[in-house]
Amino acid sequence: MTTPVTLIPGDGIGPSISDATVRILTAAGADIAWDNQVAGIAGVSRWGDPMPDATLDSIKQTRVALKGPLETPVGEGFRSVNVALRKAFDLYANVRPAKTIVPGRFDNIDLVLVRENTEGLYIGHEHYVRIGDDPRAAAESIAVITRFGSERIVRYAFEHALAHGRKKVTLVHKANILKYSQGLFLDTGRMVAREYEGRVQFEERIIDAMAMHLVMRPEQFDVIVTTNLFGDILSDEISGLVGGLGMTPGANIGTTAAIFEAVHGTAPDIVGMGIANPGALLLAGCMLCDHIGQHAVATRVRRAFEQTVKDERFRTRDLGGTASTDQFTDAVVAALG
Repeated sequence: MTTPVTLIPGDGIGPSISDATVRILTAAGADIAWDNQVAGIAGVSRWGDPMPDATLDSIKQTRVALKGPLETPVGEGFRSVNVALRKAFDLYANVRPAKTIVPGRFDNIDLVLVRENTEGLYIGHEHYVRIGDDPRAAAESIAVITRFGSERIVRYAFEHALAHGRKKVTLVHKANILKYSQGLFLDTGRMVAREYEGRVQFEERIIDAMAMHLVMRPEQFDVIVTTNLFGDILSDEISGLVGGLGMTPGANIGTTAAIFEAVHGTAPDIVGMGIANPGALLLAGCMLCDHIGQHAVATRVRRAFEQTVKDERFRTRDLGGTASTDQFTDAVVAALG
């Protein structure tokens, strides 16, 4: 049965890697009806809105989307469309897998980071503080962590571990300093962990120590769960361990919708050059296929992708090669058999 999916190609290199991804998924037999929509700068150009109603309506209908990178102006203009989409559909779980494909400094990384996606500092509760005659003498950002949000993200991490045959969940926090907000997250996580005792191992790590251990012995970790800001930072760190953001996909999961994405930027410096790596969006497409029950397609594409990346002739520039986007895409399609 054909599954309708909203496709948001994105800005910058987004349309190029989206075309490559759709081509490969189609060649692998994905039974998907793509509904093309726009957001970000492309949304502003077409509709005068970075998050057009047509795009939101499409996601409400399909309940699943594949999204390329979206541009957000730094320090001005509209707030992040990525954050707005998470809020609009309550996409509370950000899932970022990282796996070694090409041996490098680390040869056997296979971990998943689960990040709380709707709370913490990124809720955007900010204001300036007047001191004397200066109305902007200081700025204050408020981080909100709730027991409800903490419980559902930690539970998601444990359920993900069980569903994928993983053995351990590591909860990352800073409760030694932020005793109320981070303390609530930690206490709630411990409560949830007791329900899975004997089925999934549980451990706790303080964020700064965790960052260190990830670059020393990342192979010791399996599923990592943490709050929004810490997850944002650690997810890029684990991407760096396996070759960069071009090798790691992302998923934003809620109870009514799911959006799969490339988490790297729009790369304006290489737009139009035909050298962008579609790997992250392609792997996000594999996660999407698993989500909609097309597991055989996801498996075929992952195998073809890994085979292609291991061949130095077809690596794109970000992976140390010279292949173009089209050459890489052609190689993945050929590897599908």
